[in-house]
Amino acid sequence: MPVNYQTPAPDQLFPVAGVRLGVAEAEIRKKNRRDLTLIALDPGCTVAGVFTQNRFCAAPVQLCRQHLEAGVGIRALVINTGIANAGTGEPGRQAAQATCEAVGATLGVAPQQVLPFSTGVILEPLPVERLIAGLPACATDLEADHWHAAAHAIMTTDTVAKAASRRVSIGGKTVIVTGMSKGAGMIKPNMATMLGFVATDAGIPQPLLDKLVKEAADLSFNCITVDGDTSTNDSFVMIASGRSGAEFSSEDATGWAEVRAAIIAVAVELAQAIVRDGEGATKFITVAVEGGKDAEECRKVGYAVAHSPLTKTAFFASDPNLGRILAAVGYAGIADLDVDGVRVWLDDVLVAEKGGRAASYREEDGARVMKQAEITVRIHLGRGEAAARVYTCDLSYDYVKINADYRS
Repeated sequence: MPVNYQTPAPDQLFPVAGVRLGVAEAEIRKKNRRDLTLIALDPGCTVAGVFTQNRFCAAPVQLCRQHLEAGVGIRALVINTGIANAGTGEPGRQAAQATCEAVGATLGVAPQQVLPFSTGVILEPLPVERLIAGLPACATDLEADHWHAAAHAIMTTDTVAKAASRRVSIGGKTVIVTGMSKGAGMIKPNMATMLGFVATDAGIPQPLLDKLVKEAADLSFNCITVDGDTSTNDSFVMIASGRSGAEFSSEDATGWAEVRAAIIAVAVELAQAIVRDGEGATKFITVAVEGGKDAEECRKVGYAVAHSPLTKTAFFASDPNLGRILAAVGYAGIADLDVDGVRVWLDDVLVAEKGGRAASYREEDGARVMKQAEITVRIHLGRGEAAARVYTCDLSYDYVKINADYRS
């Protein structure tokens, strides 16, 4: 079960005018499950995205990048689960292209106006004929209030669907932000084996949306790690329909700060939900690094602690084995780090300072914190004013079981 997270009810996910979603059972890999999602966009929507940095990126990722760069105006997204269409070479690219052509024919738009997304098993061919056969049912199902169903339809090893919504009042107009994500394992920054989709009815021009999607990713999906593996299919897409009537031509526009904050808040909630639902996770851990010379070195330290199997298994066992945290800080890659200036806390308990165990530290205090479902590891580097946060989970027996049986 996820750590302190449950899927919002359908009525807690606000429809975004100009965006409709439909789902179907296409039997992409398994029977009797929703595994195909179609998202139709009204004319005039702006769309931006960021994608995996894995060089072995999947065929749909390649096509998404091409279609966004073409600047023809995206009108639809199609998402299948079960098969990732990654490591499939030219046949995989042809399958992704055929998917876009079929969606285009279904909705009356050009294939270049379609963004395809796949998630699931790598190195297996996408049964594109099943996908295409499922599109009419998706089209019939298209409704603005189907975010809840769509969040379920994009799941793979997730145990719960992940979605979030916000409302913001700007100058007498109500701006809606709603999103969904999927992911539970093969999670590491840049990005994770995750799909994320956030839509708003605010009017956001392309240059501003391109900047915002990168900022939001860096503060959310690029701050999470479950197991340190960077996937082949990771995608985070942002949609702005403009249907609320609230238009933002620049970052100086009245109300932009509030809308930007709401969009980033939804992205952070979706990203944290992935970690809370990490495969086999029993604890949600925030690694807050402060006092760095710059944010980059703070992230290095945060990722070193969050990726460490020894640290993560200690959290699972509720064992305050603090040497594992200090070791990870030490090998994070800061060559001139003065360890005597580093301080470490578990929540409010100071555990290390001046190069060793804090004089005030008591084992029972550390054990008390380690038993909690949510823990903050705070690390002060004593080098400057920069800070960064990384979100992770523990590493349990079930993680091995889930991934050993993933293809069965």
